[in-house]
Amino acid sequence: MDTIEAVLNGNKRSIAKLITLIEEKSHDAKEILKKIYTHTGKARIIGITGAPGSGKSSLVDKLAKILRSKNKKIGIIAVDPTSPFTGGAILGDRIRMQDLALDEGVFIRSMGTRGALGGLSKACYDAAKVLDASGMDYILIETVGVGQSEIDIAKLADIVLLVMVPGMGDDVQAIKAGIMEIGDIFVINKSDKDGADRLVTEIETALGLCFEKKELKPPVIKTIATEGYGIEELVETIDVLWEYLTKKDYLKIKRTNRIRQEIIGLLTESVLNNIMTTYSEKIEFLVEKAVKRQIDPYSAAEIIIKEKSL
Repeated sequence: MDTIEAVLNGNKRSIAKLITLIEEKSHDAKEILKKIYTHTGKARIIGITGAPGSGKSSLVDKLAKILRSKNKKIGIIAVDPTSPFTGGAILGDRIRMQDLALDEGVFIRSMGTRGALGGLSKACYDAAKVLDASGMDYILIETVGVGQSEIDIAKLADIVLLVMVPGMGDDVQAIKAGIMEIGDIFVINKSDKDGADRLVTEIETALGLCFEKKELKPPVIKTIATEGYGIEELVETIDVLWEYLTKKDYLKIKRTNRIRQEIIGLLTESVLNNIMTTYSEKIEFLVEKAVKRQIDPYSAAEIIIKEKSL
C-alpha cells in the first residue's frame, strides 16, 4: 500500500510519517499533499487557545472523549513552544492524554512552534490537511498559549475556543480587541474558582459592545475540565454554532479567506526565495550602500523590483 492510499485509509503510521516529512519540508510531502487535497474539507477544525495554565490540555482530553463516545474520529495537534536555544520542544501534552493515545479512533501529534510568533508553525496547516484527508471527523488544535500575539489559530480553525480562567488577569485581557475577535466560544475553565461569575459577566458585557444585535454573539460556557463539568454543554454549543455558520455561509467565507491567504502566502514565499537566490549579490551590494547611507532601504528595494520586472 503506498503512502497516499494508506493516509486516506487512516493508517496512523503513514499519517505520522507524512507529517514528519512535512516538518522536514520534504519535496515528497508537497507532492503527496497535492494529491490528497481533493479529499480535504470534511473535518471540523476546532482551535483551543488561551493562556498557559488555563487547562487547555485537560479540555482537549475531555472534549475528545465525549466526541469518541459519539463514534467520531478525532485528530489532535498539540502545539508546544520550541526552544530558541536548542530548537527542541517539551511536547508534554501527549503525556496528559495517555488514555486517548491508546484509542484507535484518535490520532495525537505534538508539534513545536518552530519560531512562529503567531502560535502555530506552517507545518500545522499542512498537518491539519493530512488529518482531514485521513477521515477525521474533528481536528482539535491546542495552541501553545502565547497571549495576544496568538492569532494564527483564527486563520486555521473553523471554530476557536478561547479558554480563560478566573484570577489570572483574564478580566483585563477580555476587553482587548485582539482577544475578543479570536474567540467564537468563550470557555471559562476552572469555574469553581472565585471570580468565575464575575468574569462571565465582564466577558458578556464586553461582547455586547462588540457585536451588533444581528450578529451571533459568542456564547460563554463555564467548565471544570478535570471533572468533566460543562463539557457536554460545550460540545452541544459547538454543534449549534457549526449549524449556524454553515447555514449563514459564514463557514464558506472563513474557509475561502483561509485558502486565499494560503495561496498568497505561498506566492510570497516563492517570489521572495526567487529574489533572494537570483539577486543575493545585488542585495548585499545595496545593503553596504545603505549602511554607508549612500542609499535608503526603500530605494534599494525599488531597484531590485525594477530589475526583476525587466
